[in-house]
Amino acid sequence: MLYVSLIAAFIASILLTPLVKRLAFRIGAVDAPNYRKVHARIMPRLGGLAIFLAFLIGIAMLYPFLIGVLPWHTSEYSLLAIIIGACIIVATGVIDDMREISAKAKMLGQLAAALIVIFVGGIQIDEVNLPFVGELDFGLLSIPLTILWIIGITNAINLIDGLDGLAAGVSTIALITLAVMAFNMDNMFVLAIAAILAAASSGFLFYNFHPAKIFMGDTGALFLGFMISVLALLGFKNVTFVSLIIPIIILGVPISDTFFAIVRRVRMKKKWSDPDKSHLHHRLLDMGFTHRQTVLLIYGIAMMFGLAAVIFSMAKVWGAILLIAVILTAIEIFVEIIGLAGKNYKPLLNFVRIFNK
Repeated sequence: MLYVSLIAAFIASILLTPLVKRLAFRIGAVDAPNYRKVHARIMPRLGGLAIFLAFLIGIAMLYPFLIGVLPWHTSEYSLLAIIIGACIIVATGVIDDMREISAKAKMLGQLAAALIVIFVGGIQIDEVNLPFVGELDFGLLSIPLTILWIIGITNAINLIDGLDGLAAGVSTIALITLAVMAFNMDNMFVLAIAAILAAASSGFLFYNFHPAKIFMGDTGALFLGFMISVLALLGFKNVTFVSLIIPIIILGVPISDTFFAIVRRVRMKKKWSDPDKSHLHHRLLDMGFTHRQTVLLIYGIAMMFGLAAVIFSMAKVWGAILLIAVILTAIEIFVEIIGLAGKNYKPLLNFVRIFNK
């Protein structure tokens, strides 16, 4: 039955996207080119609505199965809360794609969706087992930490949505990795939802990969980010140190891009929320890579993070710590080489040069 749902979501996404494209032009949900954009003509940007509708079709077909495989720590309200939260997120994205609402208004929509997931669905970060320390109960910090995780990942996906097919492709890779991890953990609920969403996102890529015919807009980026953040929580609830890091590794591309964007803006004495043209994809384009090469290169990086997450899940504590050290060092070197945190930000490379002298 899961295979049928996957095929249905994939085909529905392909069939619905042209209809959503027409709707986008009709209601004015279009993206005009400017100095920060890489496209040179007006583009429809409501594509995420097609992903969302295709996802709902796949979920509806599999609903009885999903209720039967709910994880032990969740209830039927969890699925309902996820759907309601997703509806709020999509509504926020649609309004923004039409009218470009303020960052505060978008944040309120994300906060409302996160609170629904927490208080209706009972989905939140409760505790973590740290090596050499033991169990750490977050207590009253559980709710704010969960809100921070959901909003943070939601916006991280939104921030990388700067090239044709980039956010959809990276999200699909993250969802497939989540599905693989869920399979290894025998979590059929997360496996099914992640796989259906990956199928819907893959279908959309037929129209979104370079040269794109439609953008997913905030409707799609916020929806995918929200769903990935919630699925990571569902897959790794009451986590150990190892499983706490897994979703962070899976989302290595958007998380690191967002983190170094903040570092870059702080160093330049700008507001952390100020937009710029120095994100990962911008830096690769500036280095001479073509649009398509840049997207494919970031896909490759996302796949490497996904593979690292799978390896990490099978490692012992010391092996996991070593792997984290290698990943962080590799990220830092890459960031310094391409100038992601600023052209003069090269502490590690400068240290190596001094050491070599």
